Amino acid sequence: MALTGLPPDTDADIARVSQALAMITPRWNARILLALDGQPLRYKEIARKVSWLLNGQLHLKLRQLCDAGLVQRTEHTSRHVTYGHTDRAAALLPVLPLIVTWAEKNLEKPERPLPAIEQIEDGLTLLTRRHAAALLWVLKARGESSGRSLARMVMPDSDWTNVYPPLRQLVADGLVDTDGIGQPYRLSAAGASLGPVLGALSAWAAGQPLRQAAHHPVWGQPEGMSAERKWVSSPLRLPAPTATTTPPTPRQSPAPAVHHGGLFSHSVPARPTAALPAGGPRR
Repeated sequence: MALTGLPPDTDADIARVSQALAMITPRWNARILLALDGQPLRYKEIARKVSWLLNGQLHLKLRQLCDAGLVQRTEHTSRHVTYGHTDRAAALLPVLPLIVTWAEKNLEKPERPLPAIEQIEDGLTLLTRRHAAALLWVLKARGESSGRSLARMVMPDSDWTNVYPPLRQLVADGLVDTDGIGQPYRLSAAGASLGPVLGALSAWAAGQPLRQAAHHPVWGQPEGMSAERKWVSSPLRLPAPTATTTPPTPRQSPAPAVHHGGLFSHSVPARPTAALPAGGPRR
């Protein structure tokens, strides 16, 4: 069943990205995935890394991540069970630093420095707003569009006025701009700069190498994505990369170098100049 009134390939692309976001955005999912980066862990070892979760909550989250195909449960004996990343989860990890880089440059600046994991969670929350992916896709592909035109493409089976609540939310989030009531909508600078993130999520969701993000028909940058500064949260504790836990970084869309364990750290680099004069999209 079509998700939008867009061409089938585009509709399928948006559906895959929306499904991928639905897997990783729920509260604590990204933290658990990062806690599992490395060798498979027993339940008690994971619980120590995410000690704020009650046992019942952690059991439920691990089961959901197993059902989503991101975590593999291995029963060695009846008393020895481990949890580890699937290949799909390992391939997803390089996307997370792209979200950190985008959030650092575009989200409003809080009073206290945020650990990178919170930057990831804030960015993911904005992208999982209702109809957000489809609206961002259309505005990126077609430029300025009226609310009625967006409704026809994004929610063809619904009353066209239903497009305004999600559009107002995207404007409030700082991802979409408009000059006022009755005026067309367009991506803000922050919304347009989501290309590396959404292109990488699209490639991952389609089972393609992340380097394909540079060639995405909507979000790609054929000449290579703009070079980003290297982002390292804990430079003194960078582990040696391994073939099983650190997928190769795509050449066309390099992710900042990140120690995934350090994503929990409050030691973040100095924040760059805000991309938006008003302080960036809201968190």
